[in-house]
Amino acid sequence: MHVPRPPRVRRPPVRAVAGCAAVLLLLGGAWLWLRDSSLVAVRQVSVSGLSGPDAPRVRAALQDAAQDMTTLHVRSSQLTTAVEPFPAVDSVEAHADFPHKLRIVVHEHAPVGAIAAGSQRIAVAADGTLLRGTPTRGLPTIAIAAPPGGDHLTDRAALRATALLAAAPDALKAKVRRVYIGRRGLTVPLQSGPVLYFGGADRLRAKWTAATVVLGDRSSAGATYVDVRLPERPAAGGLESASADADAEQTADGAQPQGTATQPQTNSAAQP
Repeated sequence: MHVPRPPRVRRPPVRAVAGCAAVLLLLGGAWLWLRDSSLVAVRQVSVSGLSGPDAPRVRAALQDAAQDMTTLHVRSSQLTTAVEPFPAVDSVEAHADFPHKLRIVVHEHAPVGAIAAGSQRIAVAADGTLLRGTPTRGLPTIAIAAPPGGDHLTDRAALRATALLAAAPDALKAKVRRVYIGRRGLTVPLQSGPVLYFGGADRLRAKWTAATVVLGDRSSAGATYVDVRLPERPAAGGLESASADADAEQTADGAQPQGTATQPQTNSAAQP
């Protein structure tokens, strides 16, 4: 039985292979030369997203770092290194506009609270970064014994309070004036509202959600506190005392307290 032989695979000529390799090497070398050549050097740098007292220094540091780059070779790590001395900066991103423009966007840490030690107040970000020089007006306060040093908060209790503020929904965060740790753990008095008891720093988003639900329920109106230490079983309290106080005020004004009845006065000297 005759078995046909498979066709032979024709190999490309050695000269063709060598020629292709030479062309690839030539193109690679040309690309490396063009990538770092003055033909595409960065000459215009725009920086956006800056605020606060360090903004001019941050802009200058980024512009200086970008002068050694090209629009075909943007070194993001070099830009990150340039802003390391500025704790307020969270991250930077760069966008090249061929042939000579570079746009840098700065993302800053957003303050969630203010660390208060005596008369000193320092804004703090969600991750505990201390934002020195950032305005603290309107921020909830977290009191500690001594002013913090360095660029990052180290007080454990203050870090738990910071995490609590970072997890707060905007609608309720605007009503928070301070956070402290009391007998029921993390405690948040709301402006013109009840006191919120959170307990530990676990499941903070679930606890804030539970607090939002309770506060939105009409039956909790007038409560003096809301306990969300167990977010599955939140409790509003102080309703009885609030009702008693209202009755006392009505009685003091001569009004009839709800649920009581007046008795007719009798005159013991009346004649039959």
